[in-house]
Amino acid sequence: MRMRGRTQTTMALRCGSVRLNALVSVRALYKCSSFGVRSFADNASPQRVASSSPDTAVNHLLYTPEHFALKESLRKIIDQEINPYVDQWEAEGTFPAHKIFKILGNAGFLGVNKPVEYGGLGLDYSYSVAVSEELGHIRCGGIPMAIGVQTDMTTPALARFGSAELKKEFLLPSILGDKVACLGVSEVGAGSDVSNIKTKAVRKGDEYVINGGKMWTTSGTQADWMCLLANTSDGPPHRNKSLICLPMNLPGVHIARKIDKLGMWSSDTAQVFFEDVRVPCANVIGQEGMGFTYQMLQFQEERLWAVANILTTMDNIIQDTIEYTRQRKIFNQPVLYHQAVHFRLAELQTEVELLRALLYQATALYIKGNDVTKLASMAKLKGGRLAREVSDGCLQYWGGMGFTSDVQVSRFYRDARLMSIGAGADEVMLGIICKYMDMLPKK
Repeated sequence: MRMRGRTQTTMALRCGSVRLNALVSVRALYKCSSFGVRSFADNASPQRVASSSPDTAVNHLLYTPEHFALKESLRKIIDQEINPYVDQWEAEGTFPAHKIFKILGNAGFLGVNKPVEYGGLGLDYSYSVAVSEELGHIRCGGIPMAIGVQTDMTTPALARFGSAELKKEFLLPSILGDKVACLGVSEVGAGSDVSNIKTKAVRKGDEYVINGGKMWTTSGTQADWMCLLANTSDGPPHRNKSLICLPMNLPGVHIARKIDKLGMWSSDTAQVFFEDVRVPCANVIGQEGMGFTYQMLQFQEERLWAVANILTTMDNIIQDTIEYTRQRKIFNQPVLYHQAVHFRLAELQTEVELLRALLYQATALYIKGNDVTKLASMAKLKGGRLAREVSDGCLQYWGGMGFTSDVQVSRFYRDARLMSIGAGADEVMLGIICKYMDMLPKK
């Protein structure tokens, strides 16, 4: 097993180098270049590099030409391997996660900011934000969400605090696209109130025996392993929890049902139960009892990722609405030419740009090691509310067509509603912001 682990790590290093070489050139996508793993990372410096290419946004506040190379390479995969099948997967209520993740893993997109020795590209978090933005071009919300769970919701704590053995068993294949991951935090009686979860992992010898259940588990029907948050002691609720790598094929793991949802149709969502599931104690990520803290740290990346992803979708929805209202006529002139319409679309785009500025500020501070909990919470709050505003406002201008399932704006109307609920509801974000502003009542 040790020899196999070393072989996998060596292969991951080689694959990472090959994938990086294929991602460097904006002009020649998927062609090898002279950049190696370290030289690519070195070129991904804080210094802005001017470019004559119109699609690289000269003097971008956050991105370098390498960021745009990554984005353009990913866009090619989206256009060829994902978007042509989105309508089919939406109708079927699921997408082939193993197939799509393997394609993305081979190209290096499932571990952009993860360690090179475990198959990642070793770049800073701004590259993950760039990837999330580009995934917003997928013509539904469910598939990007599932990808985000894989890259920025189940694996950050494992990459940062997990043992070498756990990383080889779970992180490496997740980055390479060989395993699908899911996150087990929410329960029937504990969603945003994470400290109130009831799932227990009781130590018996060198194993934990797990009983309980998880709700709203993205990719739960397809996942190979779960990053599970469970109570491992009876201590204080913020210090009695641990994150555990849980293989989903273990005896006692039951997929109770696939949940029908208002939106995110192409992403399967499961309710999962655990009945005397035995997991080695070595599967705990980091220190026992630190799970709540680790999960709060994971939430910051999750929230920034979600904001980046929905920004691109809002850009596209506004642009689609401009094009449609320019063609559709009412009272002998295009709908767009009515002042109420083009003024409102201008207001919405302004709000999107302001949110983008907040995201970039938070990301820039985060990659320098700062605590961005307040800014991430603000961005998540604003992103959820603005997504509802954009989807509702734009759908109105589509008239009867907006009330059909044939257009992108109606799909966004359904999918975007989750933004104000998942990964911490709006009310939780407000509570966090108030805490950082020192406005909460003293206990």
